Amino acid sequence: MSVEATAEGRGGGQGHAVVIGSGPAGLAAAGALAGFMDRVTVIERDPAARGPFRRRGVPQARHTHTLAAAARHGLEELFPGIVRDLTAAGAVRLRMSEDVLVLGPAGWLPRFDSGQSLLSASRDLIDAVLRDRLRADPRVTFRQEHEAVALEPGRHDAVAGVWTRGRDHKASPGSGPRRLIPADFVVDASGRTSRAPQWLAELGYQPPCETVFATGTTYASTLYAPPVGHVADWSALLLMGTPGDPRQGMLHPVEGGRWSVTLCAADGTPPPAGHAELLRAAAALRHPLLHDVIRTATPLGPVYGCHRLEHRWRHYEKLRRWPDRFLVVGDAFVTLDPAHGHGVTPAVESALVLGRLLSTHGTTAGLSHRLRRALAHQLAPAWQSSLRSAGAALPDRDGPSGLRARLGRRYAARLAAAATVDPHAAAVLLDRLQRAAVPPAGLPRHHAFGHDRSGATSPRNKRLEVHG
Repeated sequence: MSVEATAEGRGGGQGHAVVIGSGPAGLAAAGALAGFMDRVTVIERDPAARGPFRRRGVPQARHTHTLAAAARHGLEELFPGIVRDLTAAGAVRLRMSEDVLVLGPAGWLPRFDSGQSLLSASRDLIDAVLRDRLRADPRVTFRQEHEAVALEPGRHDAVAGVWTRGRDHKASPGSGPRRLIPADFVVDASGRTSRAPQWLAELGYQPPCETVFATGTTYASTLYAPPVGHVADWSALLLMGTPGDPRQGMLHPVEGGRWSVTLCAADGTPPPAGHAELLRAAAALRHPLLHDVIRTATPLGPVYGCHRLEHRWRHYEKLRRWPDRFLVVGDAFVTLDPAHGHGVTPAVESALVLGRLLSTHGTTAGLSHRLRRALAHQLAPAWQSSLRSAGAALPDRDGPSGLRARLGRRYAARLAAAATVDPHAAAVLLDRLQRAAVPPAGLPRHHAFGHDRSGATSPRNKRLEVHG
């Protein structure tokens, strides 16, 4: 195998950073690094393309996506004006619950101004707008159709660059020449298929231990053109499940006047394999409304299913020996079942942690330990809430059948009942939906009167008296 080393020099100041991966975690990290480093190179496996396009190896990209408040505010901090750009590109703002008709576990929620909103768009559009913003930055360069194959060790127990290889689809895999990209800081955001454990082992470091929980969540999504003449007093629809019926359905408007429809089940039911099966599954939901509106809609593509999902935490934060100037973020660090609503938000929050610590530390040297610990602390609430939503027994809890779990389910049931008549209770339930997307019915994301990630009081922490 021939090896070619380039002469890509480093800039002055804070130098050159390389980001492996161009999903939300990689794009957000590149945005944070662009404000600190002289140059940022993003290694992207896909070919050069402008505008939205379907990235290979990202099955969850085909399913319904929304940006809740935390994701929007974080993106605005990283990319000022990005929400305006997303809206101009076709993303749809949805007011909760004026625009979103919600069937809660105990009945329909009242329609009122809760002060909450979502931004609904396809994952392809979200990625495209972020890429375009980064491409407009002269400090950022995309290395298209390349993949990272190894890390380059440097002096003083640090990483000094990334070895890459072009993706020649006509040649046999792994047969092309390798090229070294020197770097002062490297971020692995290559997703759940990250090879960082292998790269660390090749450099003589111990790979991380892992915690893995399989889930029974399955889901299927497709796009529709609304029926001709469709008129309704809602723009989006959410049919939640109940403790005895964990099937759920949602319809969200996305760019181009299309509908994104997703059906989700938390009991391992195989996802529908085609439009006929999807219609039958929609008819079996608690209410026929979703089935009735898509029955006469026009399918705009196949039905995409997803199953065999898992939660996986690679415990990089526990490794004592670690190469400096190297960081793992996103699904490469902590993989969460996307059906529980954790995707873009943790990626954005991790990038904010990276940017703030770089600013306070003033250099990329000697920061890796603090970064790993800070990211683990940031991601822990999402990890724990996803496991609770999936019904997993947590190490610091007494399991799905324990006292805390029973009290939590009782609280969730009372909250759901009150939400059908009390706008304040409905606002609390909607806030939970924004923070946890669509958890399996009856399993609360947080125990009663918990705290948000910052420890500050939030609307869901206010005392809510639910009688019955």
